[in-house]
Amino acid sequence: MIATSLPARRAPRRSTIVPAILSALALLSGCTVGPDYVRPDMAIPSAYKESPPRDPPQAGAWKTAQPGQIDATRNWWEIYGDSTLNDLETQATAANQTIAQAAAQYRQARAVVQQARAAFWPQLSTGVSADRARSIGNGGSKLGNTYTASLDAAWEPDLWGAVRRSVEASDASAQSSQAQLAAARLSVQATLAQDYMQLRVTDELKALFARTIAAFERSLKLTQSQYNAGVALRSDVALAEAQLHTAQASAIDLDTQRNQLEHAIAILLGRAPADFTLPPTPESWRAAVPAIPAGVPSQLLERRPDIASAERLAASANAQIGVAQAAFYPDVTLSAAIGFSSGTAGLAQWFNTPSRIWSLGAALAETIFDGGLRSARVDQARAGYDAAVAQYKQTVLGGFQEVEDNLSNLRVLADESVAQDQAVTASRLSEQLALAQYRAGTTTYLTVVTAQSLTLSNERTAADLLGRRLLASVALIKATGGGWDAAQLGDPVAAR
Repeated sequence: MIATSLPARRAPRRSTIVPAILSALALLSGCTVGPDYVRPDMAIPSAYKESPPRDPPQAGAWKTAQPGQIDATRNWWEIYGDSTLNDLETQATAANQTIAQAAAQYRQARAVVQQARAAFWPQLSTGVSADRARSIGNGGSKLGNTYTASLDAAWEPDLWGAVRRSVEASDASAQSSQAQLAAARLSVQATLAQDYMQLRVTDELKALFARTIAAFERSLKLTQSQYNAGVALRSDVALAEAQLHTAQASAIDLDTQRNQLEHAIAILLGRAPADFTLPPTPESWRAAVPAIPAGVPSQLLERRPDIASAERLAASANAQIGVAQAAFYPDVTLSAAIGFSSGTAGLAQWFNTPSRIWSLGAALAETIFDGGLRSARVDQARAGYDAAVAQYKQTVLGGFQEVEDNLSNLRVLADESVAQDQAVTASRLSEQLALAQYRAGTTTYLTVVTAQSLTLSNERTAADLLGRRLLASVALIKATGGGWDAAQLGDPVAAR
């Protein structure tokens, strides 16, 4: 008999198995389920409906703003040339509690990104234990100690991209929070500017009423002199007195408006109203309505932080679809442990080879039946994305409306101001003529009262129009983003 010996099949070396497994996992980790994000598309007009005409404007008409008047590298409120406003804006940006709340929420969002990214890494844990127990064997009972120390590791490789989609979602949410912080800052700054300008216009009205009351007091003295001389009627004196007291009452009412505006400014500065006082308008204050470049509608998508925030929320919702879809695939967990265990010999035996313990393992888990739970979660994620897209588009449309409204307001108010200035000039002339005629005895005091009341009404309307134009200019700056740009949204984690 001839015996043939076959060569023994050698078991694969462990050094080649582990790299092979890790390579396979690395290849699988490149898979990412779920749709890749694309910014929602929507129709955008090429120009604003209420944009100023390109033809040279007539005197007093709307003037085309020159580009670059809102510089992203500067504070937008500086175009008003008011040092007091500049100082107040700096204080509000640093101390306003609404801004502080939005900043804290952004820090929370950044922390969520860090939490999501932590899932990429294995978890390491360690433990030590000491036990004393009595055991019973053939030779009787035995009392002994056991000491154990171990280092454990567990890792769930991101085979299907669930972690990557989760990081993508949290990262987009953090960018949305960053844009919300910018929106909160812009809102506070714009509100402060509008309150400040209203207060300054109120001061102008107070100065107007002070001049008017002084004029009415002179008219009352003139009427009393005319009455004492037998030239005027007692009813003329009563009419002059009524006119004076009415103006005094209106002037007192302005104090209430000013106080409320001053209180509102204090709150925006993060201070109690009792701790803040804004002096009356200095004589050197001159209000001017600057030209505000609105740009083109397509720029609004990048210049308004609220639009950028809504767009980032849509990106986050899109990533959540991938997170939900990844639940349909099995979970793989790799684990390893190494340690030392010793018995009665004590801790001195820990580092001997027989005392060393180790383990390697892998687990695969897959849900077979869940009653439609995972499918429902995918449907929920898709619906959430659709809702986020609708909110984004609605925010864009609302931004267009705000720009159009304020462009229209500025144009109409500018035309109205020209007509109102002409009315003020005419009413002042009418008042001067009526007073001259009354002194000459050729007209009644009722004519003087009518002319003076008309002058006061026209001057008050002119001041109100100036205030409305200033408020509309601030509103247009806010509507166009105040010089902010979406490029300022960076990596939330890198910003730490």
